[in-house]
Order: sequence, then structure tokens, then C-alpha cells
Amino acid sequence: MVKIKAPMMSLNASGSLGGALVFSTWKGKPYVRGLVKPSNPRSGGQLGMRAMLSFLSHSWIGLSLENKTTWAAPAHAANISPFNFFVSYNMQRWRQMRGPTTDYPAGDSWSASPATQVLTGGQRNVQIEVTLGEEAVAWAIGIFRSTEEIIDVNWNNCITVVHGTEGETVTYTDAPLAAGTYHYRCLAFSFDGVIGEACADDTAIVS
Repeated sequence: MVKIKAPMMSLNASGSLGGALVFSTWKGKPYVRGLVKPSNPRSGGQLGMRAMLSFLSHSWIGLSLENKTTWAAPAHAANISPFNFFVSYNMQRWRQMRGPTTDYPAGDSWSASPATQVLTGGQRNVQIEVTLGEEAVAWAIGIFRSTEEIIDVNWNNCITVVHGTEGETVTYTDAPLAAGTYHYRCLAFSFDGVIGEACADDTAIVS
């Protein structure tokens, strides 16, 4: 960090210059640094982590009081909020390719609904219709995509996690995509962290 005096021939300055420098103050002292633009990578791993993080952030609002109460004690012990503990705990499970749970701790005992998918390729997009069976329970659907056959579904090829319940069909549009052939698989998560069996690999052609 370079400390400066009277930047830009003034007593102080703030903001960026020419997309290269940033002027600001720190503890009352002016400074200038190079402009660093945050990246927004679309790599598989980054997409998979962000997909679950987004799902968990939106899911907390819809949890019942009974659900949220289960996160209070471990959150207090960790000196963080119940919401932060809910996200942290479930993100750790996701890194181990285990499903998220509404209650703490995860029960890992329910059976997750089987899922089937129908793909429709279009111009720069693929429409995915996921239908969940009624034989078991479901809280969420994970959709996985690759340019090669998906042998094993994992968080690093997950593109989104959306809410879904048994007997329901959920439609998701994957876009924008470059022209080519894409492979997809999907699966369901139960409320207590069980991951259901993934549907078979199928392909869609994007023009």
C-alpha cells in the first residue's frame, strides 16, 4: 500500500482512476492502490459451491421455528448465529458430497425420492424438466452438467440446487451456453441429508 499526500492535487481523493488505480483512506490517511477486479469464475467447482450456498441462503427463511431451534445450541457453542452455523454445517457436508439438512444434526435416515429428467436443447440454452417420484420424500433437486458423460455426480459438476417436493415437476433453464452437446444428471435430497439415486446420464444439443 502506497501512502500519499494531497492526492490528485487535493487534500483527499476517493474512487478509481482509469480503471487502474483506487484512491481511498485508511485510518484517516489517504492511500492509492491498483484496482483489483473481483473474479466471477464459472468453473465447475465454483459453480457447485455457489449453487449450494445460494440454496441454503434462500432456504433458511422458509424453515419452521422447530427447524431453526435445532441450530441454536451448536451455533451458540461456536459463537456464531444459527443461520451461519446452518450454512457452514451444510456446506461442509456438501464438500463431502453429502446432502444438506433442515435440522441439526443430520439424520441421514430418510429415503430420497427418485428423479427423472427430460431435456430440451435450444438456442444457447437447455430446458430441464425434473420429476420426482412419490415413493419417498424430497426437499431439493441438484442438477449436474458436463461436456462429457457424467459417470459420478459431484459438487464440482453441479450447476444449481432448487427446491422440489415428491410428485412435482420442476423446470430449470440452463443458460447461456455455447453451441455443443451437454450431459446432464439430476438427483433429489431428503430433508435430513440423504441423497437419492441420480437419474441416468442424458444429453441435449445447444445451437
